[in-house]
Amino acid sequence: MTLAVSRPTPARLAGRFAALVARAWQSQTLTRLASLLLFAGLTAWVLAVFRDYGISNDEPVQHTYGQLLWQWYGSGFKDDRAFHYINLYLYGGLFDLIAAGLEPYVSLPVYDLRHLISAGFGLAGLVAVWRWTRLIAGEKTAILAVALLAITGMYGGAMFTHTKDVPFAAAMAWSLYFVTCVAAALPGLPAWRTVVGLGLAVGCALGLRVGGVFAIFYLGLTVLAGGVVHRDPRLVLRLVLRLVPAGLIALMVMALAWPWSVLPPTNLFEAMGAFSHFSFDLSTLINGRTVPIGEVPGTYMSEYLLIKLPDVALLGLIAALPLGIAALFRAEAGERRRALVFLPLVLALAVPVAFTLAEHPPLYNGIRHFLFVIPPATIAAALGLAALWRGALRVSPILGLATAAVAGGLFVFNAATFVALHPYEYVGYNQLVGGLRGADGRFEGDYWSATMREAANALRTGIEAHPPARPYKVAICAEDGQIQPFLGPHLEFTESWDDADFLLTARNVGCDNLVPGLTYRTISRLGVPLAMVVDLRARHTPIVDPLPWDDDADPETPAVSFNGPGSATVARKAP
Repeated sequence: MTLAVSRPTPARLAGRFAALVARAWQSQTLTRLASLLLFAGLTAWVLAVFRDYGISNDEPVQHTYGQLLWQWYGSGFKDDRAFHYINLYLYGGLFDLIAAGLEPYVSLPVYDLRHLISAGFGLAGLVAVWRWTRLIAGEKTAILAVALLAITGMYGGAMFTHTKDVPFAAAMAWSLYFVTCVAAALPGLPAWRTVVGLGLAVGCALGLRVGGVFAIFYLGLTVLAGGVVHRDPRLVLRLVLRLVPAGLIALMVMALAWPWSVLPPTNLFEAMGAFSHFSFDLSTLINGRTVPIGEVPGTYMSEYLLIKLPDVALLGLIAALPLGIAALFRAEAGERRRALVFLPLVLALAVPVAFTLAEHPPLYNGIRHFLFVIPPATIAAALGLAALWRGALRVSPILGLATAAVAGGLFVFNAATFVALHPYEYVGYNQLVGGLRGADGRFEGDYWSATMREAANALRTGIEAHPPARPYKVAICAEDGQIQPFLGPHLEFTESWDDADFLLTARNVGCDNLVPGLTYRTISRLGVPLAMVVDLRARHTPIVDPLPWDDDADPETPAVSFNGPGSATVARKAP
């Protein structure tokens, strides 16, 4: 007697694999494990790379501001120099207080310490995005939102050097998460932990920037909308009474981090007015035009937002608007009430855009001053991508697979670009303008001059290979503190360009064609020069030794030449 052994057919194997994938997709345990692995990876990345970032041109004065605030506290509130220091008293000092307070106790160079703390704020903002997205759309979409935000140069890369902007964006993300918690609890009252969390988050936002009032505005509109949607005017009063402790906590945190704002309390309104109408002698790039910051078009912020988001996030954002409106119209009355949880997200996107369109505030550095819009924009993009995929899947499995493949391919492309730009991820642009190459000369580049660290290190390495008889003098078209820690014994800083042997400059700041010389070293990414070391030695001696050197690792990067008298004779021996 022979026993027949049935072998599984390819179709049956495919069915089993599909069932296995479906069970894994539905597993809450595996989803949570994916979240934990994502945050573990992001934390490891921060610890591995935080020392790579250059010093931004605002950091020296910001750190001094933090020290002056500590001196105000240490003097028994008598030393008030912090309240008159440049214009920094118009900003909250939360971040700078933390950095200056930790400096004596942490054995790290001060700017590396600042970058690590700033990245810690950035990670906290990613946690807020995860919790916020999970609340309104589930944990899988939350994972997608965090992954998208992590590869966004203006957040994942900027979170090391934008020490005012990213901590503020993180505090705003937490504020909006708690506002969303208030909306989710309706028609009931929010839990006390939500009230406390809201007060701390809004207080931290105000303790960094006066723009924290946006969070208060969003909260007020959400509370009013709750009363209208649930047709209960008394609900508004109950909510206001419940949230009074949050207001007191926020006021206390703001006062501690930004004492000028409450001495007297009218200072807060002075700061609001200052940032709505401030202007000084500075220009910015917008689509190839150099425009004074007081004359930028109202579309400035929204244009930069669209071209700074990764391509995959832009795809999701474009999909989110029509799909969201369609879902709202299809929803029944009860579902529309529950849709109130999306209101803070909509406000976080719509209000800043409407404000800039209506007010035309002076702006520069691209999206930097409205960087807090990028986390909610990324959440909206994640929602759009998830809805797009589900819609395609309902049409056919093949279309769903194709949609996932396109989105996945874009994600990989954007992640690879993010890595290639390191540690200048924030200068990246999406393909709407042709990436970094297409944006070069048309939109803002390395506005922080963060490339100066790499330029100084490259010059030091080259000079130490041929030590000079006397130290070379180095000038910089930026802040001297950005290069002084990296010069070494054979280089010394000078403020006199006439005496300088070398000039360090980023191409974004307008100094890249002022002085005749030859490029000694080019700092570039993706074939686009971002900064250079300019050899000026021929102005002091007829012989330059060694000869000019430009060993950029990217052979496609053109050497940056300088027009003007002397540029053709630098490093040429005299007859």
